[in-house]
Amino acid sequence: MPGIDECLLEAMRLPGARGAALVDWTSGLALGTVGDAPGGDHETTAAEAAELARMAAEHGTFAAHGDELPPVEDVIISNGDSYHLLRFVDTSFDSSVFLHLWLGREDGNLALARIRLGEMAARLVLG
Repeated sequence: MPGIDECLLEAMRLPGARGAALVDWTSGLALGTVGDAPGGDHETTAAEAAELARMAAEHGTFAAHGDELPPVEDVIISNGDSYHLLRFVDTSFDSSVFLHLWLGREDGNLALARIRLGEMAARLVLG
């Protein structure tokens, strides 16, 4: 079971990966980063991505309907040249962390990245 560094390095092996981070969405702090950050600053990117993650996680509009369904799994933001994939990580404590993958649109594969990030989130060991 991989830790934070191993997980982030695995994310960077995805086609088109530009940067990745593990972020605590309650504080907006990056717990680990690798690669580039949009705008060049991992901490600013983490804080801004945390705002989006918090909004999706805390608002009932985006929640699954029914007790048997999981809460929000991921958030995808697309722009002209890239995708941002925020994948929530289920933890034994309060599950307030997510993986953020910045993926180049030209050479990235969003579907593959979404599947692999889900697998990584399931295997990630925090502690």
